[in-house]
Amino acid sequence: MKPNEGTTDRIIRLVLAAVFFLLAFTVAGGVWVYVAVGLGAIMLLTAAIGFCPLYALLGINTCPVPQRKA
Repeated sequence: MKPNEGTTDRIIRLVLAAVFFLLAFTVAGGVWVYVAVGLGAIMLLTAAIGFCPLYALLGINTCPVPQRKA
């Protein structure tokens, strides 16, 4: 798996994971707790490994391309 997430994308995913976990443990109730925890876990996992399967399917890559030295 090649990384397809840039640094900014990974930071946004970490923030979203924190928001989803906060919602799950404070505001959400019923089935929404499981939805929020699931989304938070997905965001946390993809931010940690730097690879998003959905990005791969859609051909999106926010990881910066390294410059070649001449």
